[in-house]
Amino acid sequence: MGCNKKDNKYGSCVAEVVRAIRDIQDQIREDEDCNCGSNCFLEPIGAISPKRGKKKRVRRPNTRVFTLSTADGSPFHAFLTNVDDCSCTSIFFRVEEIFDNSCATLRVLEPVTETSPGCYETADITEGCCIDLSKICKVDGFRSSENCISVDLDCFCAVQCIQDIYLPVDNCVEYFED
Repeated sequence: MGCNKKDNKYGSCVAEVVRAIRDIQDQIREDEDCNCGSNCFLEPIGAISPKRGKKKRVRRPNTRVFTLSTADGSPFHAFLTNVDDCSCTSIFFRVEEIFDNSCATLRVLEPVTETSPGCYETADITEGCCIDLSKICKVDGFRSSENCISVDLDCFCAVQCIQDIYLPVDNCVEYFED
């Protein structure tokens, strides 16, 4: 039923992937470590860890960061509130809950860039009124936000898993690759 195809009796593959991400986040296994590709079905959480020459991870991941694409291929975005910097838009999410089979509550993640060693600020991923895809590569980490959005997963055509991270979501503490 994704991409506005109402005659698909098998449901949405995006909904299936987001359900899998939620299940993987819920079943954190402490006994394994894997550095594989970015397939959203990879288990355990922590399997998606791009090697980008960054510092070694210090905490066990609990979040699979992902993006969603709309029918025209553009990244789905949501707004952030209480952000002091100029950017208040993000395309990065963490699944919090799935309900009614293809609806989900997603936490909007604030993308950040490292401005100097140990200092981070909100990454402005926009240019004018649009998402600037060239700025996405400059994102160094994520902060949890208090912003959540409820979505119909049948309205999306693609999901891309970005990275598994540790993200304290209860108290909105920052996460950076350590």
